[in-house]
Amino acid sequence: MSDATAPQQSNLDLDVVIIGAGVSGLYALHRIRAMGLSVKVLEAGDGVGGTWYWNRYPGCRCDVESLEYSYSFDSDLQQEWEWPERYGTQPEILRYVNHVADRHDLRRDVVFETRVTSAHFDEAARQWVIGTERGESHRARFCVMATGNLSTPRVPDVKGLENFEGKWYHTGLWPHEGVDFSGLRVGSIGTGSSGVQSIPIIAAQAAHLTVFQRTPQFSLPARNAPMDKTTEARHKAEYDDRRQAAYDTPFGIAGYPPPSQSALEVSAEEREAAYESKWAEGGSISFLYTYNDLFTSREANETACEFVRQKIRETVKDPETAEKLTPYDHPIGTKRLILDTGYFETYNRETVDLVDVRKAPIEEITAKGLRLADGSEYELDALVFATGFDAMTGALRDIEMSNGRGLTIQEKWEGGPRCYLGLAMAGFPNLFMITGPQSPSVKAQMILGAEQHTDWIVDCLTHMREHGHSRFEVTQQAEDAWVEHNNEVANRTLYPLANSWYVGANIPGKPRVFMPYVGGFDRFKRTCDEIAAKGYEGFEMGGGEAVAAE
Repeated sequence: MSDATAPQQSNLDLDVVIIGAGVSGLYALHRIRAMGLSVKVLEAGDGVGGTWYWNRYPGCRCDVESLEYSYSFDSDLQQEWEWPERYGTQPEILRYVNHVADRHDLRRDVVFETRVTSAHFDEAARQWVIGTERGESHRARFCVMATGNLSTPRVPDVKGLENFEGKWYHTGLWPHEGVDFSGLRVGSIGTGSSGVQSIPIIAAQAAHLTVFQRTPQFSLPARNAPMDKTTEARHKAEYDDRRQAAYDTPFGIAGYPPPSQSALEVSAEEREAAYESKWAEGGSISFLYTYNDLFTSREANETACEFVRQKIRETVKDPETAEKLTPYDHPIGTKRLILDTGYFETYNRETVDLVDVRKAPIEEITAKGLRLADGSEYELDALVFATGFDAMTGALRDIEMSNGRGLTIQEKWEGGPRCYLGLAMAGFPNLFMITGPQSPSVKAQMILGAEQHTDWIVDCLTHMREHGHSRFEVTQQAEDAWVEHNNEVANRTLYPLANSWYVGANIPGKPRVFMPYVGGFDRFKRTCDEIAAKGYEGFEMGGGEAVAAE
């Protein structure tokens, strides 16, 4: 049954409008509604879930363990909910998010099938005017952008796609009814996380799969398995302490003691044994926590790179294919480190071929398939684009957004995103973002990040109400200082050395700016708390009537 609702009244006046009904938007709705404020969520899809609503490709699964990737605000729920596997699948996570929406009666304040196309600040009325694709207009004192970090799928601009006689799909816009590749010759373009997760599933179904790879990736085994009941019981008994401890960790996930040694301080034999243990354990954070300098020393990082490269060589039987799959162009972990189940083993199938399109780029999609620059042609019945997203900024830049004084977000971000804490922007009054650029966002446990951001926003709104303020502006000085700090922190690491979506490298023409904050979730939260304790330093507050509770 569809969640879609009838079109809402135009020019509806609200205290707060939230854009997006993913995990961030739903929690924001829950908290803001509890303040007694009038609030609505505008959502493009016909259901809740955000990234877990749209991404239904084969093998889609979270790379954070199920017991961690969940809300912490409902203590009873975290005790009651039973995750079937170590890592949650997309259907299971979507079922969980739907359960949360029903449990807390959130749907009644979500307007579904409503894509936001514009957001303009009306200076005279001191309101945000939100326009939708259906021609509706919603007015609110405050606007909260919960648009997500990976929510704008990117289909590459490849010549001839419109001429392809087969069917093509993007992993981020997968048909809800699923796709049957049985008996088909399938081409898959892209080997990022969605490619690595979907390729083994498609390969097991298709008559033949050709993978077109531009950049080989580091990937670790997830070691997924049915949920261990002893582990689950222990985790649930410690949930409150674990949730609190997570705030004091760099990735927002407790249970991983910080490393104390350099990779260069130990013998090669000891290092090999340590990496082998982490490889057998599965997961990315544990592996990257083997030594304390894997993100700051090229030499130390190279020891981890070479360990994984050797694992690829040992797994893939054909030496030429193994070499194509072996990454040399970036330090491990500087692109999002992928977790897989049987990815490299897939290339041992006789029905799977790997094509290097860095050597010979894709020149054209033809009626019958695909042609490379060297003249090679591949006949295909179906194409899968696992080409990722316009990450971090795409969803916001797709909205025609202006501040009522002649400044658009497209102009402000022409040279790359500029934010204060990833929460707000200079020049855009009364506009909040959840996990925006220059916050930990994708470099931390996303639900915890959404909760921390939302709790901070709610505290800020409460402060404004108590002090009779109805308007805030971020100072340019505060924003500039935070952007400079964000860049300084990133430049002390190896992260900027990779052409990753963290810097927008997957989008032609996008400014190369390192977007997430990598100083650690713990450090970020302390900074946010200190700013709030100083009366919201960097925010200028004023205006007349404060927003009152209903």
